[in-house]
Parts: sequence; structure tokens; C-alpha cells
Amino acid sequence: MPTTLDRRLLAARSASPSYPEVGATRDARLPAGYAHLRRRIHLGHGPGVLERAGRYVLGWGSQLGTGFAVHPHAPAEPGATVLIRLSLPGTRRPRLVIPCRVVWTVDEPDRIGFAYGTLPGHPECGEEAFLVTMDGTGEVWFEVTAFSRLSAWYARLGRPVAVLCQYLAIERYLTAVAAAVR
Repeated sequence: MPTTLDRRLLAARSASPSYPEVGATRDARLPAGYAHLRRRIHLGHGPGVLERAGRYVLGWGSQLGTGFAVHPHAPAEPGATVLIRLSLPGTRRPRLVIPCRVVWTVDEPDRIGFAYGTLPGHPECGEEAFLVTMDGTGEVWFEVTAFSRLSAWYARLGRPVAVLCQYLAIERYLTAVAAAVR
């Protein structure tokens, strides 16, 4: 018998993204009408750092290292639908289940990462990209790029808290990846 989580995943797989600009985080210019966010952190130097960080990111390490759970857990692949789950401190059951779809991945000699977009039921609509890059001098960086706007009534009602939560999550993504490659 399917669990509630399985039913939610099945529904998410049949849903279309909740925004029209699918894949826009690949471009330097993000779409108008959304809040934009770009944050990056220096990870180190050389192809070994790029490879370690890139594998960690493609394995949902930035989310897992932040305290989220990912269902089903498998490396990020284009078209994969996942439920990102967050439990409140002191609870065992997930309290927030966030449906997302991987919209692109990249695995090149100087860039490794992916982006996911929101599906109906996500408290925001938009996209987040998680990209590890190595510049021409061999320096390796991890960057999170996002465009979003609040969509769920509870997110809009608690706008300052929702915006703060997104900022804190992104800061934790950066910290988790940096810690993983040390």
C-alpha cells in the first residue's frame, strides 16, 4: 500500500512546474518579476576540489548537509522529481514536504551542478541552481543562484520569516559544501 509520501511523489511527478521560465538559472540574466539571489563561496584550488564538491552537490549534499531529507534519494538527473522534506526540531515526522524537479544538470571539466524548479505545493515558485566552478586560475567556487517569489498563502502571510528562511537555507548550503570538501 502506498504511503502518504509515495502518493505525494506520484502527484508531483504528474505536475508541471509552477513557473514558466524553466531553466533560466543557466543564464547570467535572471527573469524579471522575481526576487534574485546569488551567493558564492570559495572552496579551494584544483580539479580534485572541483570533483569532490561537484559529486557532493550532485548527490544533494548541500540539501542533506543543511538538514533536509530528499525522497527518493538518487543523484540529481534532469527530469527527476523529488520531495525535499524538513522536520521541525524535536519532531520525527516531516512537517514540510516541498516538491521540486531537476530542470538541468551540468558535468563538465570546469563546471558541475544542477538546478531544480518548484512544483505546485512548494511555498515559492521559481528555481535554484547549485553550481561548482573552477576558474582559469584553478580556483574553485560554489555558487547558489535563485529566482523566486512566494506562492503559498502561509509564506506570503509570513513574508519576513519566509524570506529569512530562504536566506538562511542558502547560507547553510554554502557552509555544507565548504565543510564537505575540507
